[in-house]
Amino acid sequence: MNFLAHLYLSGDDPEVTVGNFIADHVVGKHYDNYSDGIIKGIELHREIDRFTDSHPIVEVGKIRLRPAYHKYSPVILDIFYDHFLAVNWHDYSKIPLKDYSKQCYEIVMNKEEILPVGIKKLMPYMIEYDWLYNYSNFMGIEKVLNGMSRKAKFKSNMELSIGDLKRNFDLYDKEFKEFFQDLIKAVEVFGKSH
Repeated sequence: MNFLAHLYLSGDDPEVTVGNFIADHVVGKHYDNYSDGIIKGIELHREIDRFTDSHPIVEVGKIRLRPAYHKYSPVILDIFYDHFLAVNWHDYSKIPLKDYSKQCYEIVMNKEEILPVGIKKLMPYMIEYDWLYNYSNFMGIEKVLNGMSRKAKFKSNMELSIGDLKRNFDLYDKEFKEFFQDLIKAVEVFGKSH
């Protein structure tokens, strides 16, 4: 899952939201200097990633993308799934996506002093181009994929995967909805145990 899904799955606690958002920039178990809420968010992020990586529907999607995009297929699928969360946003939240995106940026920036360097560098671009909201349209997804392709260490062809998304739109949408219901339940179980 990518930024939008991780933020959404954080629930209403701002500290859990921030922890979940920064988790990819926190190495190993070196996070005991954070508050309990931030730590819970980091651990939630890792649980979401673990569950996602082991889910059979996700594996089918990665296999479908692998011939063209090789090791980048999981990254592409994460972006696709954020697109489907944004497209189907009304099924998951009563708050309009535009308003939700703005709230998320404010929550993260309210904790600017604890943000890892990579996140601090990312935030101005994310806010200026409203990445979270723009996951809802093809142009926004295409920009994300183009940017990731430019940053990839090896030739990824990620910029071409928008064609796969358009060609198999209904299939990916169906798979996302089935998988995301399972993920929501897994997050609820995690929340009760932590």
